[in-house]
Amino acid sequence: MQTLIAAGRVYDFSHTVGRSAASGTGFRHPCAVTMGTGADANASYVISRGFEMIPNVHWSRTALGVRVTKVVLGGVSGEEELITEFGKYGNSPGQFIWPAGVAVDSQGLVYVTDEWLNRVSVYDADGKFLKLWGETGKADGEFDGPSGILIDPQDDIYIVDTRNHRIQKLTKDGAHLASWGERGSGEGQLDSPWGIAADSDGFVYVSDHMNHRAQKFTAEGAFVASFGSEGTGRGQLGRPSGVAVDGDGDVYVCDWSNNRVQVFAADSRFITTLQGDARELSHWAKMTVEANPDAVRRRREVPNPEVEWRLSMPADLVFDTLNQRLIIADTQRQRVQIYNKLQDYAIPSRTI
Repeated sequence: MQTLIAAGRVYDFSHTVGRSAASGTGFRHPCAVTMGTGADANASYVISRGFEMIPNVHWSRTALGVRVTKVVLGGVSGEEELITEFGKYGNSPGQFIWPAGVAVDSQGLVYVTDEWLNRVSVYDADGKFLKLWGETGKADGEFDGPSGILIDPQDDIYIVDTRNHRIQKLTKDGAHLASWGERGSGEGQLDSPWGIAADSDGFVYVSDHMNHRAQKFTAEGAFVASFGSEGTGRGQLGRPSGVAVDGDGDVYVCDWSNNRVQVFAADSRFITTLQGDARELSHWAKMTVEANPDAVRRRREVPNPEVEWRLSMPADLVFDTLNQRLIIADTQRQRVQIYNKLQDYAIPSRTI
């Protein structure tokens, strides 16, 4: 369904932006997405961390496989604009091994977590490397698998310290301010947390990956509410990854192993499910397919194209407040899918 009406909400599928192997632009297993700030508020930053086949070379991450892509996604297919790409595979300053999260501060600086190197790298809005901080460990300010990252209006940073099963709050330079969480399944406890987001009131939301739920906390880490439970049914979750909140307080959770996004109201009620509606190829993907007559023929032979429309292991998502839309990192399909949240939708009258 391309326009979904549920509990007074209307989600209208917009378009998808994805990879073109021919041009070398796009995403490779996008695992994290965020919006820019200030003059760049209309730009998205997408982390790719997949493999890339380089001619005459074995599988490698050294070219396009691991990077940050800055892109304006546009209002419809064909309007997307690649701005820049930066970062590459490696352990030198400015490089990544396993990038996991991305956030932008009020000055437009871009922060990227690396769950392999246990550090945070910082770039300017054009992708110029500026600094890094972070060390491996369990002490305050140290990390073991940092993943999701959130920057609040005061430019303090919240990092999901996944294998330490906690959230850390730090300054822009990595100085420790506070921590909360411990491994467990009780209220306020965490097991391999991953994504993180905040609402307009400053509450913090964390996707509690191995507990199959999302949790809501105060900015100081006090438990407030829980969303979802383990399973495959309505309102249930399987190893959730990303989480986002819109201006209405609706909560979106990447239901990673169930290949969908679950939507909850602010009071934890289940609202609806987004499964993916990419019936049309992205502009970049069309350029690749249309340049290859054999690819066109093979696609016409596919007995059930609906499989391609759907999400596959979505890892992250962000609500674009400026344009009132949800952007989903459709990880295994090398693209993002975009849904507009319509505020003034008139349901057409039916005539007999």
